[in-house]
Amino acid sequence: MDRHAAHNRPMVEPRVLPKVLPKVLVVMGVSSSARPRWVPWLRRIADRIDVWRSNGEAGVITCSALKRAYREVIIGDRPDVGLVHLRGSRELIGRRMAARKGHFMPTALLDNQFATFQEPSPEERAITVDVGGTPTDIVDDILRRLRSELKREPA
Repeated sequence: MDRHAAHNRPMVEPRVLPKVLPKVLVVMGVSSSARPRWVPWLRRIADRIDVWRSNGEAGVITCSALKRAYREVIIGDRPDVGLVHLRGSRELIGRRMAARKGHFMPTALLDNQFATFQEPSPEERAITVDVGGTPTDIVDDILRRLRSELKREPA
């Protein structure tokens, strides 16, 4: 387990888990989407969420959940688990991917990822955040919107 520098919180891969608020969030990105291959991985993420919930802990999991069926495995019937959708254009994400060094996902797969992606439905109650800003701006926007959502929830 690593520590997230900005929050000094525990982080665990698969793409990662800093505790930031008393909620568990799934942050969506871009990655492969072959369901049979991913079901065990998705269940491991859901299991990690359940451990946190049973221990009264919070966390953030950053992962790709391109299809609603994948998000249903991860979030399921967990009303205290939220979804943050990081939205960016194909061009912006392509530029950022091309600038990365040594990343496991080649830019050649990006078009397929965008073709596979299913936008979150209203029932998924996703917080959609534009990724055009700096990482700090993006995190600030997510935290501001999460705090706003927490204020609206009944006690």
